[in-house]
Amino acid sequence: MKFKGTDAYVATDDLTVAVNASVTLERPLLVKGEPGTGKTELARQVAQSLGLRLIEWNIKSTTRAQQGLYEYDAVSRLRDSQLGDARVHEVRNYIKPGKLWEAFDAPEKVVLLIDEIDKADIEFPNDLLQELDRMEFHVYETGETIKARHRPVIIITSNNEKELPDAFLRRCFFHYISFPDAETMKQIVEVHHPGIKQALLTTALTQFYEIRDQPGLKKKPSTSEILDWLKLILAEDLTPEDLRRDGADALPKLHGALLKNEQDVHLFERLAFMARRQR
Repeated sequence: MKFKGTDAYVATDDLTVAVNASVTLERPLLVKGEPGTGKTELARQVAQSLGLRLIEWNIKSTTRAQQGLYEYDAVSRLRDSQLGDARVHEVRNYIKPGKLWEAFDAPEKVVLLIDEIDKADIEFPNDLLQELDRMEFHVYETGETIKARHRPVIIITSNNEKELPDAFLRRCFFHYISFPDAETMKQIVEVHHPGIKQALLTTALTQFYEIRDQPGLKKKPSTSEILDWLKLILAEDLTPEDLRRDGADALPKLHGALLKNEQDVHLFERLAFMARRQR
């Protein structure tokens, strides 16, 4: 069972090695990197490449680790008991399996994505240590133990918004997705916009990396944003000449696809103003 990338996802050699090492070691793969570098999409492409079903657990700030195991609806059971509902005699009627339960109970090997784990409370990763290590958990309401039929391939993503506990990190294989260089980005663009003219692509990428390297930028545009930007450029049938900027027009064409806050827009407006004054 080897991941080699897919036609729809450009995987670098070091990323491919990381995925396969995680599968071999049977440890969760913790993937970090800038937002928009393809961390979530990696799990989908790994599942497709290995021919496995994907189970996604999208983490929010309010998500608790227990929700990944199961949730017991005591309120509904109390209400049903007051109404004389016969369902009340079977506690399983009020237990909702979570994503970990679903992955453990699957009749076949699956890929489990725990997406953006750093959004949750700092104790969230610690609360999953035993379950991810032993591949089992106890259901106190029924007295049963849920064990994984097949150890799932687990991919955990993080945007590095907060530090993860050392005890959790020890149980993972770690990989940081570096931002693609220009040559890798050309391959990524070719997957999403096949046949794009090289002159247009070269001009767009040159401008894109100049914007990313601009000192004082609050949010650097990501891979997903340049793909959106190129889609708009192609839709508007712009030429390389249309994209070129001079000092008096520092804002890029269709800049709303690349600059996502007013601070960065004002930064380029100030650069244009200063360039005009120097003329």
